[in-house]
Amino acid sequence: MGRLIGIDYGVKRTGLAVTDPERRIAGKLQTLPSGEVMAFIETYLTNEQVDGFVIGYPRQMNNRPSESAAQVKGFARALQLKFPDYSIYWMDERFTSKMAFQAMIDGGLPKMKRRDKGMVDAISAVIILESFLSKSDKTEIQ
Repeated sequence: MGRLIGIDYGVKRTGLAVTDPERRIAGKLQTLPSGEVMAFIETYLTNEQVDGFVIGYPRQMNNRPSESAAQVKGFARALQLKFPDYSIYWMDERFTSKMAFQAMIDGGLPKMKRRDKGMVDAISAVIILESFLSKSDKTEIQ
């Protein structure tokens, strides 16, 4: 069984997380400018066994796609074209940024470090991936 990579895609920055090979836990991997994500993933795939990607899907409170959903879908299409042999899954990402910020507070991070938006993106990717791991029905992108 290979790892899964969790992705919190944003127009400017993208947070990445990864599971252990047994897919029991998720950990922070990296936060990158979004334009560098594909190259990073390509390099990562040459060094690690990965089976797929879990992408956070932005939704509004009424369950409709948010304004940024089109960009996330475009990223997912590009990911699928570049890496066609890997599974891609969606995971609702509502509240992940708030949960990440709260996790930073609970973890005792000083106020200055909590202002690091890249840290929030990476922790959000971890939350997306952990949520997926605990989910019973894992739906692949069609």
